[in-house]
Amino acid sequence: MNGSFRQSMAWLHTWTGLVFGWVLFAMFMTGTATYFRPEITRWMEPETGPPASYAATADAAIAHLSKVAPNAKSWSITLPDERQGVTRVSWQPERKPGEERPRRRGGRGQNQATLDAATGEVVKTRDTRGGEFFYRFHFQLHYMPVIFGRWMAGMCAMFMLVAIVSGVITHKRIFKDFFTFRPKKAAQRSWLDAHNLTAVLALPFHAMITYTGLVTLMGLYMPWGVQANYKSDQAYFAEVFPQSEEIARSGVAAPLAPLPLILDKASDAWGGGRPWIVNVSNPGDATARVEVTRHSGDKLSYRGGSLTFDGVTGAMISESPKAGPVNVTGGAMYGLHMGRFADPVLRWFYFLASLAGCAMVATGLVLWTVKRRQQLPDPDKPYFGFRLVERLNIGTIAGVPAGMAAMLWANRLLPVEMAGRSAWEVNAVFVGWGGMILWATLRPTRKAWVETLSAAAFLVAALPFVSALTTQRNLARSLMTGDWAMLAFDLTLFALGGLVAFCAWKASRYTAPAKPKRRAAKLAEEAA
Repeated sequence: MNGSFRQSMAWLHTWTGLVFGWVLFAMFMTGTATYFRPEITRWMEPETGPPASYAATADAAIAHLSKVAPNAKSWSITLPDERQGVTRVSWQPERKPGEERPRRRGGRGQNQATLDAATGEVVKTRDTRGGEFFYRFHFQLHYMPVIFGRWMAGMCAMFMLVAIVSGVITHKRIFKDFFTFRPKKAAQRSWLDAHNLTAVLALPFHAMITYTGLVTLMGLYMPWGVQANYKSDQAYFAEVFPQSEEIARSGVAAPLAPLPLILDKASDAWGGGRPWIVNVSNPGDATARVEVTRHSGDKLSYRGGSLTFDGVTGAMISESPKAGPVNVTGGAMYGLHMGRFADPVLRWFYFLASLAGCAMVATGLVLWTVKRRQQLPDPDKPYFGFRLVERLNIGTIAGVPAGMAAMLWANRLLPVEMAGRSAWEVNAVFVGWGGMILWATLRPTRKAWVETLSAAAFLVAALPFVSALTTQRNLARSLMTGDWAMLAFDLTLFALGGLVAFCAWKASRYTAPAKPKRRAAKLAEEAA
């Protein structure tokens, strides 16, 4: 019974991993990059400077908003932190009669600006999605409606969870596998060891990141609780995420209290917590209110809460309602998945563990073909389904990192004033990925592996040189100015490029095992 159950789990593990493996690999790769989303955005906006303290930028943000939108209904300020070198400001004009109050604050399109964190001057950055694209892609994909993309990503994540659980059941010697890697054994044995090692090495992380990823969108996947207890989604959000009562302008002009003073009060109330987003309603009026939201990286829960102050006197009026058990749990799950609370050392652990997840998926995909090739009647003439899987493996394992690098190349090479620039940066991801798949279909298997991996290695490792030739952001400048984040970014590109180049080198040295005789020939020999 146990053997039969374990065999059924092995079948489930194999096929769930294969059918969704290519999308999962792309989700894991882009999710891995997301742990350094602010740094990626900084790199892709070379016009911006290093991070700065929020205290030095608060007055500059208010001065800019007072100049460009003195009669706005509200202002929104996203303060810089130790990872972000700009202050992002936006504003909402007074609404027309009958227009609904938006749930998201801040402006869109032209009603926003980016300010240098050090000088407070407006910075004209190139049109780019930055690290935000990788973040969005890893849970909602692209080129499809957002809701459909999230359903697709959720389905893949669910089957990933199934693959993890079935994989644990399948491996009888899971702890021994942690210490076992035989690179010089037969190809199937070596790939299986590599798959087991990368899976077991960070198994708790893989399980946590997959489960919490599903939980963060549980309202979409399991909406029945909300539907049974609330008349509409709007009623649910109004209760779970209440907004402060909207106050009409009095028409009495009054100056805004010094924002740094309000931010210091908020920080003291949070025991040293960091202010992050500031929303000012009715600026310049006696009814002005200032709502300060705590930084999402201050604690495990992603929802930090907010404080509301009188905009004229600076006195604290209220704080956001205490979260209930469900909200606290949801915020903790979200925080665990995002990793915003992590200090640099823990953030790098997230990154490396997630890279191990990428390797786990990639080695599983390769193992499927390695295991079955020797079972074919003629390994040199595999059937169409086998060839399709093999080419998709090559094109995706090499193509996803190549496509991600292609986006960074496009960021540096596309004209800064080009119309639709950010969209073409994103298109470069899929041009690079699709190009690798196409190339893999046109070349012999071994050459396809070597050539696609070599191309991906070049695209990644050459990025620091491309940046140095096209912008002022380069290794030497980062070193001289003490911009350690950008220095680490370039060095990481070198390291990742070197890792992919090593894979290409190993592929070039691979020697196929002795070809088994055709089944028909073997039967003929036995008959003779």
